[in-house]
Amino acid sequence: MKLIERSYYLNKLKDVMGTPDIKVITGIRRCGKSKLMDRFIEYLRAQDENNNIIRIKLTLKEFEALKNADTLYNYVDAHYKSNCNNFLFVDEVQLCPNFENIINSLYEEEKYDIYLTGSNAFLLSSDLATLFGGRTYELSMFPFSFQEYLTYFPQDDLNQAFENYVVQGGLAGSYLYKNKEDAQKYLSSLVKSTITKDVVRKFKIENEDLLNMISEYLMDNVGNKTSLRNIANTLTSTSYKTNDKTVGNYVYCLCKSFLFYPFTRYDIKGKKYLESDKKYYLADVSLRFAILGHKNMDYGHIYENIVAIELLRRGYEVYVGVLNDKEIDFVAIKNGIKTYIQVSDDISAEKTKEREVNALLAIEDAYPKILLANTKHEDSQIEGVKIIDIARWLAGVSQF
Repeated sequence: MKLIERSYYLNKLKDVMGTPDIKVITGIRRCGKSKLMDRFIEYLRAQDENNNIIRIKLTLKEFEALKNADTLYNYVDAHYKSNCNNFLFVDEVQLCPNFENIINSLYEEEKYDIYLTGSNAFLLSSDLATLFGGRTYELSMFPFSFQEYLTYFPQDDLNQAFENYVVQGGLAGSYLYKNKEDAQKYLSSLVKSTITKDVVRKFKIENEDLLNMISEYLMDNVGNKTSLRNIANTLTSTSYKTNDKTVGNYVYCLCKSFLFYPFTRYDIKGKKYLESDKKYYLADVSLRFAILGHKNMDYGHIYENIVAIELLRRGYEVYVGVLNDKEIDFVAIKNGIKTYIQVSDDISAEKTKEREVNALLAIEDAYPKILLANTKHEDSQIEGVKIIDIARWLAGVSQF
């Protein structure tokens, strides 16, 4: 498999190297967590040949015995070397029962710089503080960005590359398949294994069929305000009798598996957060195509999904904006600066352009206002609203 340098994540690990935290790499299955760890180990060895690397992959037969907690501890202790920097890397740490006791003990010894990956069912963000007493640094990984996709598939036609990326997505394991059908089978199986292994087992879900139906509903409605009651009513009218409490619990579990990301609504005028009717976006839109095909396609919402994940990838705090009866797709905040963003597919029709621009112009403060659209042109402006081609922004050619 072709590998590319994922510099953003690698640099993050370099920045926290040597700090006392337990470093935990999280993200959807198959987004490259273990490959990142391998690349960081290469970097450590190149920096200092005396660095002592203790690398444990609990999925491999050679480490089968280390699935016992005491044996794991004894192995690490036996491989410790004095008078040098000791780095401990454990893949799929959850395969060792009571792993948290061993990792906490090794942490207390202050002899190791510790890095972990594992099934998201056992290393959820909400669990880290409980498992390790808040002594963690979490690095959230996402599938390939469009920039990384262009590095993997170098090409001159940016617009065609973007069209390909929309369908192929950023889960690089699918790139190995020669035809689209096999690639989508791979992605479909990834969704199924995430639901079965990271949701059903962890949260002891009783009705896996209902969970799958809710997952497909969210995929079919990315970019739409989502009412838990409406989901319950829709599913009750078609196949199952359920309620908003059960739906809410199942949606929560799907988000904790990093399959979906919830976005809270923000009242721009009242400057307050609204808990009702969140929006949910997929970790990668290719998963939607793999499960649902092109059914009920709305490319505007697909582009919204891509932008939502890209904003998270770039370190923004992101909300869905509400202004009176208007909706602003995203309020993105970084370093105390807000950026208001509308996302659209085709704004060649004047009415569409006016609608999107006027929604932004209705905001009375002076923070940047951006319209991202599939213009296939260089940047332009209308009354202070900057219009940017979505492919150029994703590729890093254009900036806010």
